Amino acid sequence: MVTAIVTFFILGYLCIALESVLKINKAVPALLMCVVCWTLYAIGGSDPGVDTSSRLLHHLGETCEILFFLMGAMTIVEIVDANGGFYFVHDALATTSKRKLLWRITMMTFILSAILDNLTTSIVMIMVLRKLIDDHKDRMIYGGIIIIAANAGGAFSPIGDVTTIMLWIKGMITTGGVITQLIIPSIVSVVVSALLVQLYLKGDIKAPEKKEDASSMAQNPGDRTLILCIGVGGLIFVPIFRLLTGLPPFMGILLALGVLWLVSEYRCNRHALFCENSHLKVTTLLSRIDMATILFLLGILLAVATLQETHVLTAFGEWLNEASDGNHYLVTGIIGIVSSIVDNVPLVAGCMDMYPIAASGDFGVDGLFWQLLAYCAGVGGSMLIIGSAAGVVVMGLEKISFGWYLRRFTWIAFLGYIAGIGVYALESLFF
Repeated sequence: MVTAIVTFFILGYLCIALESVLKINKAVPALLMCVVCWTLYAIGGSDPGVDTSSRLLHHLGETCEILFFLMGAMTIVEIVDANGGFYFVHDALATTSKRKLLWRITMMTFILSAILDNLTTSIVMIMVLRKLIDDHKDRMIYGGIIIIAANAGGAFSPIGDVTTIMLWIKGMITTGGVITQLIIPSIVSVVVSALLVQLYLKGDIKAPEKKEDASSMAQNPGDRTLILCIGVGGLIFVPIFRLLTGLPPFMGILLALGVLWLVSEYRCNRHALFCENSHLKVTTLLSRIDMATILFLLGILLAVATLQETHVLTAFGEWLNEASDGNHYLVTGIIGIVSSIVDNVPLVAGCMDMYPIAASGDFGVDGLFWQLLAYCAGVGGSMLIIGSAAGVVVMGLEKISFGWYLRRFTWIAFLGYIAGIGVYALESLFF
């Protein structure tokens, strides 16, 4: 039965990869793959005595943490965007040179993803990008570097990626250790990638017209600033809320959304003009949420969970360790590549269960294995567009196909990935 589960997972994954050829939304095979894999697991793939429904609900809970976080972050960004808040960022990044814009977007994405997280940063940067570039083909290229920069920025920060948060909370890495050891490899990986992306960009930018309706223009600049500060400040507060309360990140994002919604409703009630323009109401903005992407993420994460439940991922990790003869550069490097195919969260979780923390050495706190795992699982997800939450979001927002990204950006992300590992190896030798 395990073979059947793996077979259906591969078939479903191929359908997702061939979305542009089959002309079927990627959410369809993801949902079908999820149901079929769990049905096979319930029929005969589970261990004796295991309550399949309880295990499914357990994984659903973990998945919903990500989905509610994503929906909350998307809504916050939509509110800020509808109120003209991102024109401030637009003015700060605006330039007529495509290559200058490339570096400005890359640097801002890299920095923001370390402070917020790669998922939220990708949403914000895509919304800003739409105000900077009118040509969709150009936006797709910039979307590719946003994915790479967001994942690289999240890899060296303990709060920048789900996997680094997991390793940090479990005590495998420390804040000081992961930042000092991984910041240079992360910078090198994104710089190498950006240099290669320049090959796709020539000439000047055709910026979209700065269109604002009467209600937007009538807003007080102070109100716009207020909405921007509450929205972005709420996103920044999420990791702080987690540290203070110990609650999952989606609770922090719901708090930020609730406060922003409250302020928006107050402004609507205070100004009749806002009430007359329903597109500024949060209830209307909720309709802009890309539910197809949400359902795709639901399907793919729950389908991957069956591989975790059947111990396929753990067995793969054990085989990899034996085949590599304990070469942790090779092990983590391959894990990083695999993380671009399946979700990096269960991969890292499997590694954390398989390798306990040692008193010293590669498996000690801030050891080589754990730091490389943080880097590889984060940056490696950029090699395929569905290999990271940032990629899935950009894929949905800008309608980038799997095949287009595979042809244009996989090799770029891979070379940046390898360059970062090489820099880390040099650091380990000389420092």
